Amino acid sequence: MTVGSPGDPDRSESFGEGLLGGLLDRAHELPPHLVGPALADTVARLGGRDPQILLQDYEQQRLVPLPGEGLEGGEPQVIDGSEAGRCFLTSRPVELVLADGVRILLPLVDGGDQAGVLAVTLDTVDDDDRRLLRRIAGLIADMMQTKNGHTDLFFRTRRRESMSVAAEIQWSLLPPVSMVTPRVAVAGVLEPAYDVAGDSFDYALNGDTFHLAMIDAMGHGLDAATMATVAIGAYRHARRISIELSEIYFFMDRAVAEQFAPDHFVTAQMMRLDTNTGRLQWVNAGHPAPMLIRRHRVVGRLDSPTTLPVGFGGAQPQVSALMLEPGDRVLCFTDGLIEEHTSGQEEFGEDQLIDWVNRLDRADREVRAVVRDLSHTLKRARGEATSDDATLVLVEWRG
Repeated sequence: MTVGSPGDPDRSESFGEGLLGGLLDRAHELPPHLVGPALADTVARLGGRDPQILLQDYEQQRLVPLPGEGLEGGEPQVIDGSEAGRCFLTSRPVELVLADGVRILLPLVDGGDQAGVLAVTLDTVDDDDRRLLRRIAGLIADMMQTKNGHTDLFFRTRRRESMSVAAEIQWSLLPPVSMVTPRVAVAGVLEPAYDVAGDSFDYALNGDTFHLAMIDAMGHGLDAATMATVAIGAYRHARRISIELSEIYFFMDRAVAEQFAPDHFVTAQMMRLDTNTGRLQWVNAGHPAPMLIRRHRVVGRLDSPTTLPVGFGGAQPQVSALMLEPGDRVLCFTDGLIEEHTSGQEEFGEDQLIDWVNRLDRADREVRAVVRDLSHTLKRARGEATSDDATLVLVEWRG
């Protein structure tokens, strides 16, 4: 046996390392449906019981229990007004004192995106328990994200009603609907969640540069979803070969024009944000102008020169620029959000949109909670009418 010198660090396995290490050792070969049993075994070693994984549904209205051996079932929980919803919206743990112990709710966060909530009951809770459970929740979130690409289990759990083929295509195309990092945060909502077709968005954080595109393909159904897929694919290709922002339009325009009839088009908006300095650049191809939110009030539109929608062969778009202040938010949206109206009535309009933004955007609310509430509130204000896709994306430069 080799004996280390007195100054050597202690490499023996502690209880916490063994707990997390047991999950890590199995993670790479663990089938998706056995994530639940692995979690149940891990929390049992900590003295926990009744573990439950709650995943956000596609409409972002409920948290749905993930089925699985060893996991608690139950009915979906409405996000608004529930303790699990409070944990989800704030990304902070919540502790509930019960007759037989303490129920701990922890956010399931992966890569800045929050998938749902982990709930576990212990007889008593101390800071060591809190630390270990927080790390277990992080590891479970990572495992689920890694395995999400080769299972339907998580998709089926989140789905509360049947989904059109067009919507299936759009959801498979999307990045995570939210991302939070120290310098930039983004969140989006698509409506109608189970029948969306032509709207889509995409983003990427490459080093210090945040990229965002938002599109609206004409029409509805499979034709619109196919057009949106081509447009986003062309955008990603152009972004990944690092061409200039104004030239991305040509890649998207050529791809749509070559695949669809001359009267088919996609409105689009592409942005780049330097997360070091706050310098925002954007180009517009027939899309509604975004709104600038400063100190939680809409202070204006990001009006800019625009070119023809993608597919119509417009001129190279002019790049506009603005220096953001720390905490500034930019709201991007599609025209379906403001053009909706009931028969014979006026369109919903930008004025109502601005009014609701000013009511709902507050200093203590993250972009994910704001954009979710904004989308749901606007839908109610439109009388639940959504005859066209209505999409919101909110970006915050955190400085």
